[in-house]
Amino acid sequence: MAKSFASQGDLSEKTISFTEIGDGIYAFTAEGDPNSGVIIGDDSVMVIEAQATPRLARKVVECIRSVTDKPISHLVLTHYHAVRVLGAAAYGAREIIMSDTARAMVVERGQEDWDSEFGRFPRLFQGHEEIPGLTFPTTTFRDAMTVYLGRRRVDIMHLGRAHTAGDAVVWVPDSEVMFTGDIVEYHSACYCGDGHFADWGDTLEAIAAYEPKAIAPGRGDALIGEEMVEQALLNTFDFVDSTYRPVRRVAARGGSLKEAWDAVRAECDPKFADYAIYEHCLPFNVARAYDEARGLDTPRIWTAERDQQMWEDLQG
Repeated sequence: MAKSFASQGDLSEKTISFTEIGDGIYAFTAEGDPNSGVIIGDDSVMVIEAQATPRLARKVVECIRSVTDKPISHLVLTHYHAVRVLGAAAYGAREIIMSDTARAMVVERGQEDWDSEFGRFPRLFQGHEEIPGLTFPTTTFRDAMTVYLGRRRVDIMHLGRAHTAGDAVVWVPDSEVMFTGDIVEYHSACYCGDGHFADWGDTLEAIAAYEPKAIAPGRGDALIGEEMVEQALLNTFDFVDSTYRPVRRVAARGGSLKEAWDAVRAECDPKFADYAIYEHCLPFNVARAYDEARGLDTPRIWTAERDQQMWEDLQG
């Protein structure tokens, strides 16, 4: 196994799509790169996910300006990962919203996550010199909060742990559209390196209970229509379960991380090998699954030293 991340060799620019998934509601997608969302209210605009740098964020702003000249008033960050939050300065939003837990994770591990993701995703961090520093929210919530963009109601909720401990989803009741962050992916691997495998399925069920007519996932195409939404929810669960189940079996008999890696490859490669960022995510997913299966509830912080040790352990 090469001692580099698969994403480090992914240097080709992606084609951007800006898809209307509800009345005045858009998904910014880019062939498996991190997605953003846009909700246009009566007088202003809410953006979901900031992108990795101000340079990338300006691409989102360009798309917004193609459909409205209303100011961007709110920025919602579904979790703390650097590729989602460090472009925040480009929007000029007066309010930046995170869950309480997500903010605590910025404090606890935000710099380490930035350093680690900077090494993993060189293309996404082009123009990183403009990043002013870690992104902190102006507003936080524990379980749920509501924002009114004029008459348009937007609910921001923590439905459970999944991709991280502090994941938020954004629900627009008038159009029955949801932004799920990286809890849901579409033809893209779930990154589970900071995740909670045992909780993920319950959180997906909580999302399904809203019966959304459209979802903007964390990565991959916009999901329009109940059939496509259901397929993506089931597929995301299958990915997470297919990763954790074989690792749990290996850990239960005292097997090694390398044995867990081999078991996951045997289970997941036939189904998911062609998914975006699959090879990149796999070592982090197996390492976290192995920790959780052995009783470590809080994901360990990723550092360059830990990355190196992981490679060595996975090679046996």
